[in-house]
Amino acid sequence: MNKRHFCLGILVLFSFFGFAQSTKEVLFTVDEKPYYTDEFVRVYNKNLDLVKDESQKDLDHYLELFVGYKLKINKANQLGLQNNTKYQNELKSYRTQLSKNYLTDSNVTKELLEEGYARSLKEIKASHLLLTLDENAQPEDTLAVYKQILELKKRADNGEDFGVLAQQYSQDPSAKENKGDLGYFSAFRMVYSFESAAYNTKVGEVSKPVRTRFGYHLIKVNDIRNNRGDVTVAHIMLMNPAEENTEEAEKNKTTINEIYTKIQQGEEFEALAKQFSQDKSSSAKGGVLNRFGSGQLSSEEFETIAFSLAQPNEISKPFQTQFGWHIMKLIEKHPVKTFEEAKADMESKISRDERSRKITESLNEKLRAKYTVKRNESMYAKIKKVVTDQYYQLTWELPTDTKAFEGEFISFGKANVTGVQFLTYLHSQQKNPNQPKPTSKLVDFHYSAFLDVQLNQHYNESLESEFPDFAAVMEEYRDGLLLFDLMEKEIWEKSKTDTLGLAAFHEANAGKYMWKKRYDVVIISSTKADMAKKAHKLIKQGKTADEIKSALNTDGVINVMATSGIFEEGNDALPKTIPFRKGLSEVVKEGNYHYVVQVNEVKEAGAKLLEECKGRVINDYQQYLEENWVSNLKQEFQVVIDQAVFQAVKKQINK
Repeated sequence: MNKRHFCLGILVLFSFFGFAQSTKEVLFTVDEKPYYTDEFVRVYNKNLDLVKDESQKDLDHYLELFVGYKLKINKANQLGLQNNTKYQNELKSYRTQLSKNYLTDSNVTKELLEEGYARSLKEIKASHLLLTLDENAQPEDTLAVYKQILELKKRADNGEDFGVLAQQYSQDPSAKENKGDLGYFSAFRMVYSFESAAYNTKVGEVSKPVRTRFGYHLIKVNDIRNNRGDVTVAHIMLMNPAEENTEEAEKNKTTINEIYTKIQQGEEFEALAKQFSQDKSSSAKGGVLNRFGSGQLSSEEFETIAFSLAQPNEISKPFQTQFGWHIMKLIEKHPVKTFEEAKADMESKISRDERSRKITESLNEKLRAKYTVKRNESMYAKIKKVVTDQYYQLTWELPTDTKAFEGEFISFGKANVTGVQFLTYLHSQQKNPNQPKPTSKLVDFHYSAFLDVQLNQHYNESLESEFPDFAAVMEEYRDGLLLFDLMEKEIWEKSKTDTLGLAAFHEANAGKYMWKKRYDVVIISSTKADMAKKAHKLIKQGKTADEIKSALNTDGVINVMATSGIFEEGNDALPKTIPFRKGLSEVVKEGNYHYVVQVNEVKEAGAKLLEECKGRVINDYQQYLEENWVSNLKQEFQVVIDQAVFQAVKKQINK
């Protein structure tokens, strides 16, 4: 089980924020540790519309669940699981992730989201010319490259072919082959400054020089088109052999072409998908896949074919991807996602690209306004004196006597920072290239960055006191992690390793794990009655399925299809009207198909062996162990429920 998913599930089940405070009374105690009514009421109200199990809405049952949850947390703390290094690292990782929502400027984020969405509605086809330049280049080097790029822009504006200029002068290696052509792209595909320049340049024009971390670019916009949106398709798939198997690969190719011929002859795509597609996640649904957009699948070939289909029900010719052979049918084309649908994905992308700098800069400004910073100017002057030109040779060291810098250097809120901390920071930044000169400006430059680091660190560390909802979620996740580790120790591992207990549980509950009747069959199908009758005759003569197909599928016409295997009663692949008895059936028509079924063996309904249902048995055994374990915890810990208080809570909730 995934620990993160488990703990997020606990957050849903026991969420402690977002509701007005209730009257706070002790509802129950566990070894005299109190748990209060306001917590229980908030938990219950939060989950009222979320739980699928109606029994959990019953207050008596919900209290039992809640007490069981608290018992497990008490047990985890008793065992010292909270001291586990892995647990502490996981909690720290989650806090880092959660804090990102608080360490941003929401207004700037909103502007970037709106801008990104507006841009995502279009796809731009562009070419570029790059002159590389180090991100920390000296001013004179930057100016020299800037003059070169300006000269190239002038030549492009005067009518010289941009592709030829890119081929001759661009320092992007691919330009020698593609003349700088980047194809179509949309928002979040290029670095932010490059993207902005592209979206702000008209079709046919060349942008002003734009600086990125790679250097200076010129961008020519060749075309703008609307975003293609999403598409829903169905497919029939025959998977590539697991290993290099030429014979099997050729057989798949032959079969996919036979299926395509059947479709061309008028047979239903959905029925053929159910019969023959090896994509088990979609075959039962007639091959229908979840909708997707450009770049969302791992097969570019599959996406290209999908978007090339124009009209609903249009069917592709057989084509091959790295996964296998496919035939595709267009179900529906969808417009681009709405802003709300795209928001979460855009937020994630913003956090990972250069846009995040705008958010960081805005937050830094707000924190400087939020906290009154006091600086020890006398100490600052001393710091400037001890930083020498050795800094530029990377040989500057901290003073041997730091006593004068051990006192308070800056203070804000309840925090204070020593001069030694700032000197240590200065020393750590020494290897950065292109330091400002002279040393007085260098210290000022690094002080500004150091102050932002300290303000952000203090603000981050204060989130629990600044935001009650943040503190509540962290408390919940902390308990969720403990509960995961406890369940793994007490229940999940035991259910997997206790082979004797698992076998005994399976035997005691054998009636829950039963096979329906199963049939070992060969099924021949055809849309033509005469062909089905011929197949029937050939089976009587002892011919195999492959021999029947060879005899009846002639001149490129697929008259019959065959499938075989062991199928459980009720399987979609089995004809519905044929009585499944050992031997050969008569020809039976269902819908547009005529079926002949050879039943080789009938396996009667009966109990499944443990190995045939082990996953389900393990899940049930885990539940059984947990129920008994919670009962034991109730004996180990003293639980006292104030029934009068609980009755008052019930009246409050049921109003």
